[in-house]
Amino acid sequence: MLRAPVPKGRCAGWLLVAALLVPLWAAAQTPPSSREIANYSGLHAAAHNGQAERIARLVAAGAKLNARDGNGRTALHVATFAGQGDAIRSLIQAGAATSALDDDRYDAVTIAAVANDESTLATLLGLGASAALITSRYDGTALIAAAHLGHAGIVRQLIAAGAPLDHINNLHWTAVIESITLGDGGPRHRETLAALIRAGADLRIADRRGNTPLALARSRGYREMEKMLMEAVAR
Repeated sequence: MLRAPVPKGRCAGWLLVAALLVPLWAAAQTPPSSREIANYSGLHAAAHNGQAERIARLVAAGAKLNARDGNGRTALHVATFAGQGDAIRSLIQAGAATSALDDDRYDAVTIAAVANDESTLATLLGLGASAALITSRYDGTALIAAAHLGHAGIVRQLIAAGAPLDHINNLHWTAVIESITLGDGGPRHRETLAALIRAGADLRIADRRGNTPLALARSRGYREMEKMLMEAVAR
């Protein structure tokens, strides 16, 4: 778990709660287990193994594109977890639903975003998958998940694909707030914050306790982030 300076002031209690959330969020997705993979057949097996031609044959033979495994994963979810670009392409071109959510409420785009898999994300977005879906138990977005993890390259891709910059999840956090509150203040999260600022994210949106991104950065001792935000707000 990332360690940060102990915050002081009225942000302290909520920031400590946020720190406890980090490991929970990292484990929120459930990729197929080795046992599940061993038991896969049909489209799910072909998706995991990247067998694009087999997928085409199965679909032609009447296989159900959006059939689900025991955790609600479609073959597209499985192919995305496995980073199988050819299988993803074959499934989507055959009509697989890119907006399908598994039992953890994740779509393929958010799965790729959390995995920091830029190639797979580019494939999904290039084939028409949406960067704007509301996903996860936190009613968030792929952009919020990527910002929380400091996946700056993913954040840039999602912004370019039209991800909602200022969506507020059920914790009352935006992508900007998560890049600070759940970040470590290091280069990855600073780069993430910079991308959001350049894209025009609203820096005035506060958390449910009224703490702005600038106040949060200041409370955590993230001086470089604080400077970035001060300069952006002053413009």
